[in-house]
Parts: sequence; structure tokens; C-alpha cells
Amino acid sequence: FGCDLDFLSDANFGEPDYFTKTPLELMGPSLGLSVNQSEADYEDCEINEELGEVKSDGFCFKLAPDACPSEFSRGLKNLAPKIADFKHGTTTLAFEYQGGVIVAVDARATQGAFIASNKVRKVIEINEYLLGTMAGGAADCQFWERHLAMQCRIYELRNSEKISIAAASKILADICHSYRGYGLSMGTMVAGSDTKKGAQLFYVDNDATRVRGQLFSVGSGSPFAYGVLDTNYKWDLTNEEAITLGIRAIASATHKDSASGGVVRVYHVKNDGTWEKIHDQLDVDDLHWEFENSKGLRGDGREGLIKNKL
Repeated sequence: FGCDLDFLSDANFGEPDYFTKTPLELMGPSLGLSVNQSEADYEDCEINEELGEVKSDGFCFKLAPDACPSEFSRGLKNLAPKIADFKHGTTTLAFEYQGGVIVAVDARATQGAFIASNKVRKVIEINEYLLGTMAGGAADCQFWERHLAMQCRIYELRNSEKISIAAASKILADICHSYRGYGLSMGTMVAGSDTKKGAQLFYVDNDATRVRGQLFSVGSGSPFAYGVLDTNYKWDLTNEEAITLGIRAIASATHKDSASGGVVRVYHVKNDGTWEKIHDQLDVDDLHWEFENSKGLRGDGREGLIKNKL
């Protein structure tokens, strides 16, 4: 075709250049691996034995502070079972209304009793008209929803049209079905908008459950979020009322559920086939005091208590 195709013969063609090249020999003894590599293979790596780190191409591998990190990790279940039991905790919600779909999430990631982060982005921007939420295992949700983004793009290239929201959610449900029993941990909502049916909302989980609905909340804080949503939700909400409802439901859940917190992020999926990020980080602590003061309360839980008199 008159094009230079010599690059196809390159042995590294198609290999992602963002993968780390840290050799296994540096981590082999700790992981119980048997590897054979020369010192020249990792002469460009930075090794910090004091911190237990290996840095290469910007990646950092942290090991447990022990002579044998793998044995330390295996023994952690007996030494501290509650710490080793990495339970999931989050609050995500989405609901349909006359103006589209509101998606609201918190930003806390937990590992059992540990708060790992308060800045996690639990709304995955699949493409310009599709959004997905994360609940369960962060790695599972991120990987498979980004895989869904690839499948949606392939569909567009093959069929010269955008994939429907129903078809996109079915692809994700089929993936979950093929991995049932393999330990996937996913409770996600797929929200999107197309020109044929407008904004739509689907729930998909690791058991391959796929449900079309108007209102969902997923995560450990969902019972508290449902309490706010069931009380105030109605179809003919204005955009401002819907956004406020999403924020209030997440803020209420974060106040009552220790595994939820951080900030509130809000997205609006419109009926015209697009979505918009409304709020990127609303601090839940500030929201709690604001909502309590609006009800004439102090917010510290001590309203109505009689002071002890000496």
C-alpha cells in the first residue's frame, strides 16, 4: 500500500512500554521463585534494601518489613486475622430521573480495618457516553471496565455506530459469567446515554446479575444511602434537586458507615448522549456540618442532652 511496514518485524512491536522491567531475581527470594538472570539484567534498577523497595521505570515494589516477606504475609492471618481479612467497603449510587441519570460516589478505599485511601476515583469514564462505578475489588472493577471500554471501541470500528447501553452492560455481564467461581469481586453500575433511548442505568455484579432499573446503591453504606433516596426520590426532580439528593445520600452514608468517606464525586448523564462531571471533590466532613446546621442541629450528636450539674 505504499507504507513502510518494517516496524512489524520489530520483536518489541505491540508490547506496552509502560510495564516495569524489574527482573524477578530481585523479588525471587522473597516470593520463593527460582530464576536465573545475570547482574547486567538489573543494573539500571534502584535497590533500597533498608526500605525493601525495587524501583525501575518509575515503578516501586514495596515488600513487607521482614527477612522473608512471603512468610510474613502468610502468617499474618494467624497473627492478626482481622487485619488480614480485607473486607470491602464503599458507597456508590445512581438513579434515573427526567433529566437523565445522576451518579454519585464516595472516595474511600479500605483494607479491613485500614483506610487505604480517601482519594479513590470510583467512577470510571468508559468513553464519552458511558460511565461505570466501582464497588468490591478495585482491581477487578478497574480492569474489566477498561476492558469494556476496549470492546465498545472495537464495536464502533466494526459497525460504524456506537454500542447501545444495554449491549455494553451485557458484555460486562457475560465477562462476569465466564469468571463465576474464580473469585471476582464486582458490584458495578453502568450508566450511559444514546440518541435512541436516552439515559439508562444497569446494575451488573460478579455473579453475572444484570438488572435494568431506576435506582441502585451498591456497597457497605448502601442501606443508609437508600434511606435518603427512598424518602426524597421522585421522577420529576430538577437537575439541581437531583444533584443535591445524590450528594446528601452519599454524605449521610459516609457519616454512618466507617468504610465510606473522603469526598463526594457527582456525574450527570444527560439524555442527549453525553455526560458531565458536576462535582469532583466535596468534602464529606463539611457536608455533614452543613446538612445538620440546615436542620437546626449542632451535628455532634449531643442535641437534647442535659448537662450534668455538680
